[in-house]
Amino acid sequence: MNQQVSAPTAADLVAAREIIARYLRPTPTYPIDLRGRSVYAKLELFQIYGAFKVRGALAAVAAAHREDPSGAVITSSAGNHGLGIAFAATTLGVPATVVVPANASPLKVKKLRGFDIELIEWGSSYDDAQTKALELAAARGIHYISPFNDTHVVAGQSTLFDEFFAAAPDMTHVIVPVGGGGLISGAIVSREAAGRSDLRITGVQPEHSAAMYHVLRGVAMNEVRHRPTIADGLAGGGDEGAVTNELIATNNVDLVLVPEALIREGVREAADHNGLIMEGSAATAYAAITNQLITDVPGPLGFVACGRNIAPELVRELLLESLH
Repeated sequence: MNQQVSAPTAADLVAAREIIARYLRPTPTYPIDLRGRSVYAKLELFQIYGAFKVRGALAAVAAAHREDPSGAVITSSAGNHGLGIAFAATTLGVPATVVVPANASPLKVKKLRGFDIELIEWGSSYDDAQTKALELAAARGIHYISPFNDTHVVAGQSTLFDEFFAAAPDMTHVIVPVGGGGLISGAIVSREAAGRSDLRITGVQPEHSAAMYHVLRGVAMNEVRHRPTIADGLAGGGDEGAVTNELIATNNVDLVLVPEALIREGVREAADHNGLIMEGSAATAYAAITNQLITDVPGPLGFVACGRNIAPELVRELLLESLH
């Protein structure tokens, strides 16, 4: 999809802050020990429905409802964005359809079935789900909300960093998981709004599925090879020409790839050492720090623990790996 989307304006940011303050509580920022180093963790895994995505979803559904109070919305998702849209739509009284791939996380699909929405399972990848959602949006004449390539989604994600930067004013470097780039674009927008040009932002992606990393190095989106990863929230392709691509490319943001074995190790270590259940997407940032994959800068470091929606069976499997 090549949908022309602009970066959020100051008014968009204000609207996002207002709607999120009305329905969501700030999540904690807490220093945790990562192999002897104290690191700020933005514990978005304590967010309602277990992930940051509800922020962007709430801002985007509210914006769509302001524009067309009687209209419906549709989205495609690997799971967490769909949960956010489901929550936002039912909270605001907006009819919603969520399209997920048939191999989406069973835990996330189970949670989606608890909402009064239309849930469609389609295809074997996020790209398949997005294609189906766009077809339905055109056929039904309803508003499509991208998980990342959407002005109001980016504005909603920026509220996470408004909280994070205020709670850790001495932080000099923040590590952010990247899929389609909505979260890290929120970091970029929030940094600019706060006048924090000194704050470094680094993105991390699973080595097995890193479309943004390769596309920003000149590879066509449809030529990026994807392999299975437990960081399913970061997996799949992005959009050619997305606003997130532009924001990352023009704002001095590095992207780092994290091997699958280290992501699995990160889930185990976060549970064993810090008592935190992180899904693979969050553990990607955790693992990048603990394994020193990122060139550091002087001063306090922080990362976004972006979600907890991981199947209990997978957690058990990963914990048992440490016994062998």
